[in-house]
Amino acid sequence: MQKITVCELGEWQAAGRAFTLIDVRREQVRRDDGAEIPGSRWKRPEELLSWKDSVPRDRPVVFVCAHGHELSQGAAATLHAMGLHALYLVDGFAGWRAAGRPVQPPSG
Repeated sequence: MQKITVCELGEWQAAGRAFTLIDVRREQVRRDDGAEIPGSRWKRPEELLSWKDSVPRDRPVVFVCAHGHELSQGAAATLHAMGLHALYLVDGFAGWRAAGRPVQPPSG
């Protein structure tokens, strides 16, 4: 399974690389964090089977969960099995925030 580091994801953003960033933190965790990575779209992880086909296939997709473990890795593995270039963010949102990367209030 492919992964991307906080530094690499920041480089992708700075370079304007085309990719889809999907936040799969559980709703309460996301609410408690009070922030998200700019450019991310939040999707309920428990509804993966209902939204997986809506993920663009023409670019890499990066999944981010709270700590980069089972939720983002599971989503990445599922979409990888569907033939997409799917990655998970190492250390998740916690690692992103700890590295001092930009965050914004959750949208929606």
